[in-house]
Formats: sequence, C-alpha cells, structure tokens
Amino acid sequence: MNPAALSPRARNAALKRMATQHLDVLVIGGGVVGGGAALDAATRGLTVGLVEARDFASGTSSRSSKLVHGGLRYLEMLDFRLVAEALKERGLLMQRLAPHLVRPVPFLYPLNGRGWERWYAGAGVAMYDAMSRASGYGDGVPLHKHLSRHGARKAFPSLRKDALVGAIRYYDAQVDDARHTMFLARTAATYGAAVASRTRVLGLVKESERVVGAEVIDLETGHRFTIRASQVINATGVWTDETQSMARERGQFKVRASKGIHLVVPRDRIRGETGLILRTEKSVLFVIPWKRHWIIGTTDTDWELSKDHPAASSLDIDYLLEHVNRVLEVPLTRDDVEGVYAGLRPLLAGEDAATSKLSREHAVAHSVPGLVVVAGGKYTTYRVMAADAVDEAVHGLESVLGRRVGDCVTERIPLVGADGYQALWNQRRTLARQSGLAVNRVEHLLERYGSLVLEVLDLVAAEPELGDPLPGAEDYLQVEAVYAVTHEGARHLDDILTRRMRISIETFDRGVGAAPYVADLVRGHLRWDGAQRDREVEHYLKRVEAERESQRQPDDHTADAARKGAPDVVPVSHIAESLEALIEEPDVAP
Repeated sequence: MNPAALSPRARNAALKRMATQHLDVLVIGGGVVGGGAALDAATRGLTVGLVEARDFASGTSSRSSKLVHGGLRYLEMLDFRLVAEALKERGLLMQRLAPHLVRPVPFLYPLNGRGWERWYAGAGVAMYDAMSRASGYGDGVPLHKHLSRHGARKAFPSLRKDALVGAIRYYDAQVDDARHTMFLARTAATYGAAVASRTRVLGLVKESERVVGAEVIDLETGHRFTIRASQVINATGVWTDETQSMARERGQFKVRASKGIHLVVPRDRIRGETGLILRTEKSVLFVIPWKRHWIIGTTDTDWELSKDHPAASSLDIDYLLEHVNRVLEVPLTRDDVEGVYAGLRPLLAGEDAATSKLSREHAVAHSVPGLVVVAGGKYTTYRVMAADAVDEAVHGLESVLGRRVGDCVTERIPLVGADGYQALWNQRRTLARQSGLAVNRVEHLLERYGSLVLEVLDLVAAEPELGDPLPGAEDYLQVEAVYAVTHEGARHLDDILTRRMRISIETFDRGVGAAPYVADLVRGHLRWDGAQRDREVEHYLKRVEAERESQRQPDDHTADAARKGAPDVVPVSHIAESLEALIEEPDVAP
C-alpha cells in the first residue's frame, strides 16, 4: 500500500467524501481508540469516516506516560485477564504493528525490605515475564533480573544508598503516543478511510429513534454539513457523556475523568541508564527515560473542571518533586523542570471514591440504535477496544449491507512506516552519506518516521536547507515541521510544536523561541497570510504563558481559571466556503 498523506488537499477531499457519500461507519474522535476503530473498520472493507474536533491525539492520547505496558499494579490487583491482554498487545506493537514507534525500555523496581519483599516482588515480575512469553509475542523483551544494592546503583547512580537494599530490573515498552495515534489515522486513510481533524460534531442526526449520522462543522472554514452513516461510533474518551447526550438518550455507563500530570527534566539532572518505578501512598510513580530527557509521573486525582485543557497546579508539581526526591541523591527543583503536561484518563465510573481504584477495563454499548459507544480502557489495549466497537457496529450493519462483514484483521496490519523499517535501520549509515546528514540525525528520523523517512529525505534533497537544525529546538530538523503539514495532518502551529514534535515540553522556553521559525516554514503550505501567521504565533505564546501561570496556582480551580486565559486558535478566514471550491485548492500557495 502506498501511504496516504494527511495533506491539506487530502483533508479537503475527505470532507467532500463525507458530505456526499453515505458511509457504513462514522467514527467520532481522533484519539487512539478512534483512530484504531477507523483502521479496523476500513480493513474490513467498510466505507469509513473519522472526524476529530481538534487535532489528532489532542486529548488524552498525547498526554500519557508514553508507556506500552501490561501494568504491574493490575497484576497485583489480580486482574490477570487485563494484564495478559495488554502484554500481548505490547508484543504485537513491538514486533509487528509499529516496531518503528514502540521499543523496549528497562525499569528498576527498588526493594526496601529484605527477604519477603524480594520474594513477593520477584514472583510478580516472574509472572509478568511468563505471561508475556505465553502471549506468543514476548521474545523481543528481555527477562527480569535481580540486582544487589551495588548493582542497582551502578545502573542508576542517582539513587540514594538508603533508598533501597536491592532492586529488580524488568522491561516494558515506550511509545510517542501522539505520533502513534497520528500514524493510526494515517494508516486508516491509506486503507480508504476519509479522515479530517478540526471537524466538530454539533449534533447527531436521528430518524425514527435511530442515529443515522452527524451534523458537523469544518472549524477551518465555518462550513456546516451532514455526514450520513449506517453506524456511528462514539470514541470520544472523557467527552463520552457529552457526545452520548447528543442522541438525547441516557447512556448505559458513565465516564469519570482522572487527572494525571507529568514533569519533563533534562537527562543530565538524573544519572541513570534505566527507568524507575516507585510505590507511593496512592499509586505508582514512574521516572522514564525519554531521549535527552526524563518523564516523571504521574498523579491520579479526580477532575470535574474543563476537559478541553486540564491544568497542572503547583500542588501537583510539588507532589511529584517531593516523591521523586525521596530516592534521589541530588534533589530536583522547580528550576530543573523543562515541561509539564496534564491529561485526563477516561475511567468507567464506579462506586469507589478513589479514581486510582476504578477499572481500566473498557465497555462497549449499543443502547441507541445506530450509535455504538466505547469507553474506558488503557492506551496499550486500544486495538482490542477498537475491534470490540467495530464488532458491535457490524451487528447493526450486516442486515443493511446484505452481506457478512469480515472479522477484525488489525492484528496483522502494520502501521505505515513499519514495513522496511528494520532494513533501513541497518542501512542508516548509507542513508546518512546519501542525504548529507549525520548518522545520529538519520537514527532520530528513523525512530520517528520508520520507512517513511524516505519521504522526509526527499524533501531535504529538494530543499537542502530543510536538513538544518530548527532554531530554538535543535534536536529537530526544519524538514520535520514541513512534513508535519504536508503529510501528517497538522493544521496549526500548536499541532506541530506540541504533538508532531515535542518542543512544547522538551525546551525550557516551551517552544517560544522556535515558534516564529516554524510559522515561517509552514505558512505557504497552509496558505496563511501575514495576519494568520502572526495570529498563530501570538496564540502559541499566550498558551505557553497561560500554562505557566496555571502551574503557579495552588489548586485545581485556580489553575483551571488561569489556563482558560488562552482560548483555541481560530483561523482568519472563518467563513463558509463550498466544498467544491475547497477541493480545488492546491496544497501550497503560489
């Protein structure tokens, strides 16, 4: 399959298709489950549309701990089925579906007690390894190993001597969640799905008590239209209840939001070759290697305020610093924090008052004819959730289509960029010579684009200056900003700096210095005039300042109020245009 480009022109074509073609399935929500559902349905031979109100992965799916894991704490809760399912999905992603995006990462589990704790924790991790191997996809993950105090501190020199008596080293996997989610949407488009971000659902269309589509607005132009579909899948995560209410029916379950925040600090602030997993009084705390940085998280607190932009408070940041400093020889301070991000977990509401004890299981319901709702779950098991949602939709489709719809095949469908990745990795020095880039730059590109790196390098060959580092964010190349727009569906400056690249959390200025350079690089591809270019930069700077201000506030309510100081960016030409005119627009302004 030739990989589809999520270009401006492709978006216009997708909008026209959804406005004029009756779909088998419309998926609402461009997070990991929505993208997975669109890919699942498309690869069963169904006509599919996917709409997302903001950017792909702009909600929960870009704000996780960046881990693909079975979940040791769920094993301790005796949720063996969930752990086994997640470990299988972890292996599938590493070995077949997305080896260019998902890779193993080692962790230390420090031991504080002698004898019984090593036996207890060791038995749990041994079971974790055994369940991984039993899944049939665990061969790429090394087995755990017991370490003495000396061995643990050799692997992680920043650990205090009195913080442990020994440790267990085990492996899980890591992913850039926002890029993986975007790759899902792009792969769905490659298999024929019509995919469009910045397309908000205003309401669901019902006929004779059956949902038959959705009223939507293209937020880039203001154009409103109706998408007709035999089945609609609501995959909106923490917004599930709000989307469900558009059907004017009470849903079968409720979703409760739990806030988790993470800190990003430079790699040189902590000396270690592995990650850490630490127990807290409420949950667990991870210290995760992330390229030239560490990610520290997470919190787990109930959240009932704005779901659009959850805010991290000063209290949240102090909580993480306090707990991680208990085990570090040199404590971290606020001055060490490069970035902060907050996300909301969509948990199925239950009786337990503590969100950390609510289920990470998912649920699927078809309570309103024509509308399937999928909610709950965890990032790692997105593919299973998507398959269950499409299975439910298929039950209502086969009588309409007059034929049997095939079973889920996504277990055998690699994401774009996966095929040929390993061969190109082996050829990375040749690619470096041919492109004129340093080998470490080519490795960086391969780990972000897989075999699609050839498309990126083609842009550099056409415009060699795009191979230069991006001013203000030298870990990235200028070509990556351009490619984000021409191939990866980015529509605004915030999309590029926050999700296609991680500049917003990986630089001390949160991307403020890079913002004007990126805006100048992409303005022609997005047909921005000078006013829109300035508006994009101004919005990004206001967003950064609003987030910084929220992080100085003492609690959730004041932090939420401060974060609302930067509303979403609005395009300059917010007027209704005909889809026929849109489809004729070129990708690049003359």
